[in-house]
Amino acid sequence: MRARASAVLAMVLLGATVAAPAQAEPSALAVRTLATGQDVPWDIGFLPDGSGIFTERDTRQIKKLTGTTVTTLHTVADAVPAGEGGLMGIAVSPTFATDNTVYIHYTAATDNRISKLTLGGQPEPIVTGIPKNRFHNGGGLEFGPDGFLYATTGDAGNSANAQNLNTLAGKILRITTTGAPAPGNPFNSRVYTYGHRNPQGITWANNRAYATEFGNNRTDELNQIESGKNYGWPTCEGPCNDTRYTNPVKSWPTNQAGPTGIAFYKSALYIGGVTGRRVWKIPVTGTDLGTPQAVFTGYGRVRSVAAAPDNTLWLGTSNQDGRGTPAAQDDRILSTDG
Repeated sequence: MRARASAVLAMVLLGATVAAPAQAEPSALAVRTLATGQDVPWDIGFLPDGSGIFTERDTRQIKKLTGTTVTTLHTVADAVPAGEGGLMGIAVSPTFATDNTVYIHYTAATDNRISKLTLGGQPEPIVTGIPKNRFHNGGGLEFGPDGFLYATTGDAGNSANAQNLNTLAGKILRITTTGAPAPGNPFNSRVYTYGHRNPQGITWANNRAYATEFGNNRTDELNQIESGKNYGWPTCEGPCNDTRYTNPVKSWPTNQAGPTGIAFYKSALYIGGVTGRRVWKIPVTGTDLGTPQAVFTGYGRVRSVAAAPDNTLWLGTSNQDGRGTPAAQDDRILSTDG
C-alpha cells in the first residue's frame, strides 16, 4: 500500500538579504500555501501569463496553478505510471501564446518517450524507444539557452546501457522540437552525454549546464554537462580516479540527497532532495560553485524546483510516491516578505 499523505506545491520567496548558513534552515521566512492535495507533482514550468504548469506522475494530469487555484488542463491517456515511471518532465513551447503547446517526457506501454502536445489534443511522439523500467527512468525535459530540448534518461535498471551509445538510456539527449538530433551533437545522434545512471533535473547557470543524478548506494551527484563527456557509470559512482570519465562538481552520500529538480535562482542553484528531505542551495559566483547548504528541511520529499517569472522559487513535494512518511510540517509553502 502506498503511503498516502498530502503532496504540496511549495512556492518560496527568498529575500535577497537572507543568508542561509550551512546545514541550517533560513530563519526569516514567512509561510504561504499555494496548493495542497496534489499527487506527486513531478515537474513545474510557467506559461506566458505567469501561471505555473505542472505534471503529476501518477494521475497523468497536467495542471495549471494561478494564484491558489488549480485547474486540470489535460490528462495524458497513454502514459503508464508504474514505480518511478509515469508523466514526468514538461517544457513549455517558446511560442505557447500562439500554439498552446508543451513537450512532455513520459512512460508509455512499451517505452519512455518525448511528445509534442497541443493541450486538448493527442500527443505527437517525437522521440520513442527510450528504454523503460520500474526504476531509473530519468524524465527531465528543458529548453536550453540554445533553443534545443534537453532530456535526461535513466539506465532503465541495466547499467550497461549507460556506456552504450547505441541506446538512448543512461544519457542526456539534445534534440530539436521535431525530435531530430540537434546540430553540433557530438556523436551524430540525439546523444549529448553518456555514462549516466539516473539523471533527473537539468538547468543552466551562467551559460553552464548542470544536471542532478541519483547514485546507487554510495554517492549522489551534481554534474556539469559538457558535450560528448562520459560521466562514468557504472565504473564510477561519485568522484572517480579515472581520466576517461568526468567527475561530478558536487556529490553527497545517498542518504542526504536523492537529487531531483534543479533551478538557478538569485545566484544559486537549488536542488530538490527526495531522500534527504531537503533542498540543497549552492551559491554560484561566475563559474565557481560554493559550499552546499541544506535549506527547507521541514517539508518532506522535495522533488520539483523552478524559478518563477515573478522572481520567486517554486517547490513541489513528492510525499505520495510510496517512499515513506513526510515531515510533520509537509503541507506548507514558504515565502519571505523580501
